[in-house]
Amino acid sequence: MTTVTAVRAGIRVSRGVLIAAILAVWVVGYAVLRGRDTLALATSDVTGLHTRLNDLNDSVGANRNTNPLFLYFFNEIRLVIDQLTTFISGLVAQPAFGRPVPLIGWLGVIALLGFGAWALGNLKVAALTVAGFTFMGLQGLWRESMDTFSLTLAAVLVALLLGLPIGIWAGLSDRVNRLVTPVLDFMQTMPTFVYLAPLTLVFLIGPASAVIATLIYAAPPVIRITAHGIRQVPGETLEAAGSLGATRLQMLRNVMLPMAKRTIVIGINQTIMAALSMVTIAALIDAPGLGQVVLRSLQSLDVGRAFNAGLSIVVMAIVFDRVTTAASVRVETARRSGGTRAARARRMGLIAGGLVTAVCVYLAYTFVWAAEFPADVNLGAPIAQLATTVTNWVQLNLSGVTNGFKDVTTNGLLNPLQSLLTESPWWLVSAALIALAAVAGRARAALTTAVCLALLIATGLWSDAMATLAATLLATVLVMALGLVVGVWMGRSPRVDRVIRPVLDAAQTMPSFVYLVPFVALFAASRFTGIAAAVVYASPVAIKIIADGIAAVSPTTIEAATAAGSTAWQIITKVQLPMSLRTLTLATNQGLIYVLSMVVVGGLVGGGALGYDVVAGFRQNALFGKGLAAGLAIVLLGIMLDRVTQAVARRADARTHHGRL
Repeated sequence: MTTVTAVRAGIRVSRGVLIAAILAVWVVGYAVLRGRDTLALATSDVTGLHTRLNDLNDSVGANRNTNPLFLYFFNEIRLVIDQLTTFISGLVAQPAFGRPVPLIGWLGVIALLGFGAWALGNLKVAALTVAGFTFMGLQGLWRESMDTFSLTLAAVLVALLLGLPIGIWAGLSDRVNRLVTPVLDFMQTMPTFVYLAPLTLVFLIGPASAVIATLIYAAPPVIRITAHGIRQVPGETLEAAGSLGATRLQMLRNVMLPMAKRTIVIGINQTIMAALSMVTIAALIDAPGLGQVVLRSLQSLDVGRAFNAGLSIVVMAIVFDRVTTAASVRVETARRSGGTRAARARRMGLIAGGLVTAVCVYLAYTFVWAAEFPADVNLGAPIAQLATTVTNWVQLNLSGVTNGFKDVTTNGLLNPLQSLLTESPWWLVSAALIALAAVAGRARAALTTAVCLALLIATGLWSDAMATLAATLLATVLVMALGLVVGVWMGRSPRVDRVIRPVLDAAQTMPSFVYLVPFVALFAASRFTGIAAAVVYASPVAIKIIADGIAAVSPTTIEAATAAGSTAWQIITKVQLPMSLRTLTLATNQGLIYVLSMVVVGGLVGGGALGYDVVAGFRQNALFGKGLAAGLAIVLLGIMLDRVTQAVARRADARTHHGRL
């Protein structure tokens, strides 16, 4: 259905015409009323709400050791997590247990990780693991890499300890699944930045707070995917087990969990990747590790050093991803080859490998040369120098191209859109956005938009929120343009898909922090830098969704269109894209969420707006309340954009279903 009914006139009006009319009225109102009622707030100014949040922060700090809620609950949680983090860090990263070096030195760590990768996956990923972690040490970043690894490990262990039982429970119980799903949806729409400020209010800053923030952020994937795996077990299989007298617990242990094991391992993979991404961002709340190196380097615009640390983060992400992916495949192959000669040979090899690993751990515990990574060979300095040299060459020889592209995009697209949103009266922007939500997604979307906009006004950060919205919308348009071109190409050509999809998969393993480094090198610190990084960060997921949607269009339909004399362009525009409308709205939804999370991270490199407010809140106590309000504003933008695009997707579904009928 592409029309709506105008009740009074009794005529059918195209939805596109209504949207154009709303935009036209908005632009006219902007031209007439520009600069009035904009609710602008200077960077150093605060509102009454921000002051009250500052007072709350001071009150919490003053009563942290006397208030029963903190004394017997929050402080105890922090203490347990801190002890776990300190223990793991003492094993592999920091001097501990009365020793000047960690309990297990570099040789033992690499041997253990390589052996674990072999046991869980295969020799290929074991070799990748050994090479990857050795490379981190050769870059001169062994301790920082181990700090990141230990925080990630601590967060993942707790996330799995809590997430797996909840996921199993949600898989077994419809009621629990209905309760958990909206919470997981909400948590997964929240950008990483948002978790940090409220948690520092309760748990202070430091490694323990970073682990708590990380496990909260990383738990939803394993809960959701575990529940999905349990629910995917065929009903016939459960009925057969029940008919043999199996109890509910026996069916869970002997049927459901074994059949869902591969899916659960995929959930663990997603949790590990989310944890690594969050641990690097948690450098903002004083988490040690590679994220700190990237953060300090970005602040000083030391691209070479940032590239070193970013490369180590990417290598660690690739290793984690490949090991867990191999583990999910191993689950299937182990079941089929339990008693074969190859399986017996593998067991003997693992026994021998375990003995070698034990020797390496002993050497790493006993001898300094095996405990402290050798500094004789340092690849970090030449790699950093190369990155700096390339950056200087690009800025010297290609500045005309890069600055020209940046200026055209900023002046031609970003500035006009940001001006429309930030310099129009707040009530005009609100009315226009609510009307657009009503036309595109019906009454519920309009109501959600109205509530979110009202709360944005209450945060006192309307102007910054609109600036963030402008950057998010522009980046999403660019993501969808790129997604349509590449996604349609992949969807129509299996050969192209086989070439491009592994690149997209690899890109999705990289934490968002890492994307800032090359764009700072290309475009320096600016609003455009965050937008460019957001486009590259969000494009892989949008491209893959669109490609899958195009590929899913019935070949029979395409053959019929071809037989009718349609050209390739006509097939794309008249058949494949219209039949993939639901997929396109899903790609837009995911693109918006990914873009928003990256745009606010862009506050670290000149992006300004809400991202800057959050960062400033971490750095200045006087702006803590403003940073906390900025985090809330980011959540509200995420909810608004998510609900509107979901409403559009449901409308697309209804339209497709009606067309088939």
